[in-house]
Amino acid sequence: MSENSFFPIRNWSEHDQPREKLMNKGKAALSDAELVAILLGSGSRNESAVGLSKRLLWSVDNNLNALGKLSLAQLMVFKGIGEAKAISILAAMELGRRRRAEEAVELHKISSSKSIFELMQPVIGELMHEEFWIIYLNNSNKVLSKSQLSKGGITGTVVDVRLVFKMAIELGAVSIILSHNHPSGNLNPSEADRQITQKLKLAGQSLDIRILDHLIVTETGYYSFSDEGIL
Repeated sequence: MSENSFFPIRNWSEHDQPREKLMNKGKAALSDAELVAILLGSGSRNESAVGLSKRLLWSVDNNLNALGKLSLAQLMVFKGIGEAKAISILAAMELGRRRRAEEAVELHKISSSKSIFELMQPVIGELMHEEFWIIYLNNSNKVLSKSQLSKGGITGTVVDVRLVFKMAIELGAVSIILSHNHPSGNLNPSEADRQITQKLKLAGQSLDIRILDHLIVTETGYYSFSDEGIL
């Protein structure tokens, strides 16, 4: 069935039009299903866009974070969602993720382990593979740069100590923060996590560059080496 055979939102009764509701009552008045329906634009012969949206959200337990993790192919499994509609949903989810990341960057100054989590969770918290990042700070604990050091599989990454401090020297950083994610959701540090933390700490001491913290990040939480007193 082609997209042209679907019923567009403009043909709905005025009471049922999410776009009209948004204009008249504001975006906060719309349900998640109505917002997704605007992205879809139309349903099918036997289902409205809101009905299709509700079915889609029901499949992920009405969790927008889970919806954002669906791939193009997974979205297109749903009857009534073709490539164009799936791409619209993916684009909207990615814009939301980037907005969260930009809001976190605006914090500028690192003041606690929570502020590190707010900075890094949008970047690595929902990944299905492991990444190791370095946050470079000036003497006021303001972020000079954050850089992906390595990208690995589900269980680990490789960390090059030389690259960590090469960039620190180039940026003029006086301290750094280590951060990586655990795709498994397990917040407990591995022995490898502990070893690389100590290795970087010792290397930093010889260059007078402090390791302020090492944060393990998951989708919903974090583990701070500094908070736990093991740095």
